[in-house]
Amino acid sequence: MARETVTDLIAFLAVARERSFTKAAAQLGVSQPSLSYTIRTLEARLGLRLLTRTTRSVAPTEAGERLLLTVGPHFDGIEAGLADLTALREKPSGSLRITSVEHASDTILSPALAKLLPDYPDIKVEITNDYGLTDIVADRFDAGVRLGEQVAKDMIGVRIGPDFEQALVGSPAYLKKRRRPRTPHDLSDHDCINLRLPTSGGVYLWPFAKQGQSVRVRPEGQLTFNTITLMRDMAIAGLGLAFLPEDVVREDIEDGRLVRVMADWSPTMPGYHLYYPSRRQPTPAFTLLVEALRHQS
Repeated sequence: MARETVTDLIAFLAVARERSFTKAAAQLGVSQPSLSYTIRTLEARLGLRLLTRTTRSVAPTEAGERLLLTVGPHFDGIEAGLADLTALREKPSGSLRITSVEHASDTILSPALAKLLPDYPDIKVEITNDYGLTDIVADRFDAGVRLGEQVAKDMIGVRIGPDFEQALVGSPAYLKKRRRPRTPHDLSDHDCINLRLPTSGGVYLWPFAKQGQSVRVRPEGQLTFNTITLMRDMAIAGLGLAFLPEDVVREDIEDGRLVRVMADWSPTMPGYHLYYPSRRQPTPAFTLLVEALRHQS
């Protein structure tokens, strides 16, 4: 196979998987015009249109989908074979991509990586925070981090964190103007700060539990964010109630910046798990990461 054909196929796979010339160009380290020219050249050589382009999106044609399904696994196999060679090195190396959520990244991944990576300078880790239920296989992640209840049954799950409580909080200034809620029903009279879930397009439903009774509340309010940091900041600013992991707001509660309400309704959330495909052959670098993250109960 000619070298230019291999290069063109790599370019096509990047665009087809990312569904974006901009993202694929950044991944490959080339300019977008250069990448577009490479794809046009490949299409001209094959005599087939491989990608459908609009001003907002890129998608494989029927021919492109067939090429993606037949050629893609071969290139993935080559990458896996090269990764396996790292076992022959004195120290593990390689790149690991993880999809996580902000809370787990801050409280679990960051501390573990701070201890692990200085001893293994050839291991590179990329973490993407996303509250959507990412398809780690389709999006080419090595692993994902989610709550235990969200790990799919066909995945291997490794507990990496303890169970934790959610806390409903508001600032003293906000609660001075509003009657403190005592039951989930009372939240209809409050401004609630929402968390957007990209997978469903909706907002996170707040789960509450007390004496065997469970209820989920759809919060209403002026503000919706996709990070818990902004939710916390706006709660401190007095713009509403926020429902956050207790450890995130513990110091704010102790220092009086936030007040906890409805503590008797606070649910216990299942701890975070690292998950990855059962058919995945772990590299030495991945095995090291798993052991560094594994929760010791």
